[in-house]
Amino acid sequence: MATMSLAAASLLTSTPRAVGAPAPRTAFLGLRSGAAHATRFPGLTVSSQPVERRAAGVVAMAKREQELEEIRGMTTEQLEEEVVDLKGELFLLRLKRSARQEFKNSEFSRMRKRIARMLTVKREREIEQGINKRLSRKLDRKWKQSIVVRPPPSLRENKEE
Repeated sequence: MATMSLAAASLLTSTPRAVGAPAPRTAFLGLRSGAAHATRFPGLTVSSQPVERRAAGVVAMAKREQELEEIRGMTTEQLEEEVVDLKGELFLLRLKRSARQEFKNSEFSRMRKRIARMLTVKREREIEQGINKRLSRKLDRKWKQSIVVRPPPSLRENKEE
């Protein structure tokens, strides 16, 4: 039942201001509503994002969906092989970064996300088979122990040349 007055809660309202002095600056920028524009201009649809950003978002989402379809089309063994290869590539990128060689910084997040998508699809398949979380972790540990270390594909291509 404790009440608090607004004047005590806000420093801006409790400090006196001289007549003609500029209003104090706040972080509040006001509400922006598309409805105000729509009432003045009938038939105008207002969006909070520019058209270019929305189009780029739609394209990125379409690419992600296409990539997911491609991943779901792989067998579990192919997924595991691809994960091992991508983790090797990720390791090489880390080496390049530590050696201050030239590399694309965006590749880190792209590869990590692709690995995560593959492991997610793998887990979805385990759930469909009725494998619980505990058994899944046990199988995952076995799989990690059975991995044979080999150079990633980009390093193999460099050796062939």
